[in-house]
Amino acid sequence: MKLTLTPIEPSASGANNPEPARAAFARWWREQALAPSADFLPDFCDVRLVFLVVLGAELMALVLALAQSPRSDLWQTLGLLSLFVQWVALTCTAALCRLRRFLAKRSLVVAAGLSYLLILAMTALFSLLAVRAGLGLDRLTAFQPELVVARNLAIAGIIGAVALRYFYLQQQYRRRLKLEAEARVQALQARIHPHFLFNSMNTIASLTRSNPRLAETMVENLSELFRASLALAGSKVTLAEEFDLCQRYLDIEQLRLGSRLKVSVQLADELRTLPVPLLLVQPLVENAVYHGVQPLPEGGWVRLQASVVGNSAEIVVSNPVPNQPSRAGHGVALANIRERLAVLYPAGASLSTHNDNQEFVARVIIPYQPGHIGR
Repeated sequence: MKLTLTPIEPSASGANNPEPARAAFARWWREQALAPSADFLPDFCDVRLVFLVVLGAELMALVLALAQSPRSDLWQTLGLLSLFVQWVALTCTAALCRLRRFLAKRSLVVAAGLSYLLILAMTALFSLLAVRAGLGLDRLTAFQPELVVARNLAIAGIIGAVALRYFYLQQQYRRRLKLEAEARVQALQARIHPHFLFNSMNTIASLTRSNPRLAETMVENLSELFRASLALAGSKVTLAEEFDLCQRYLDIEQLRLGSRLKVSVQLADELRTLPVPLLLVQPLVENAVYHGVQPLPEGGWVRLQASVVGNSAEIVVSNPVPNQPSRAGHGVALANIRERLAVLYPAGASLSTHNDNQEFVARVIIPYQPGHIGR
């Protein structure tokens, strides 16, 4: 089977009406902000983390003491500020330790919001207690006693926001490392099905004598699929190369399914050099054949299209929906693609699936900058 890539013109309406920023924000909110935050906050019950909190709080107290008026006694100022800062820091640490399981079950936004409010509430409470107890915090600054609480809240708000931002970046970093470590195994599990490999080897064996050249071509196609599955995690290819990998997979399935498999492929010329993660589209094509075409006695079609829509590249894979669906999968392929898109394109990419009039459609949206070439 020989597939031709037919150039298509970018959508005029999409070019004149770029996707608004709020749509990208809505996707980030739906796919990440509302996701469980199990690993967002570190374990504040860990002794080593408590030590780091104490050390950081003492350093902050030292900086605040050095920033006070030179007429004040440095050691007295440092002692009062250390008492207050450690008081707030250790209380917040203990509270976050107790609330760890509760916050882990909440979404990222809720967990971050509650943690931030907790920091502000503890700071306000202990500021009021310190002023009423006469610790002399108001004498260390040029602020009136009633403004000491506002000053402390401002400092705590800035430091708390920076800390939560750091925790979020750490979560994304750990998430990326985890995805890269699991990508190769997931690719093998999701891409090379045992039945597909078994059927491919049987087809090659049957073609060895009857059509050696076709058998050789099939071996080359199969080796390219294995090479892609074993590639380094996080590798990128051009969209044209990813489409070529899809064509190699479809060539193998065409020999097995014959006329039951019909394919339509369209790739916009401006998207041929667009860099995309390896095995972004091929798993969707494989799902289309395995769940859409194979269960139908009369066969079916697979449509693969990539076009420019506004400031995004839209890749669509569609296939018929059988009346009696095949055995449901575990969703490993779709979950893997969504995770990689979330890491590689924060708030700018998505994968959606839906049924539309007995047609299953998988749509990938990734950012696209006109005129971008190369990898």
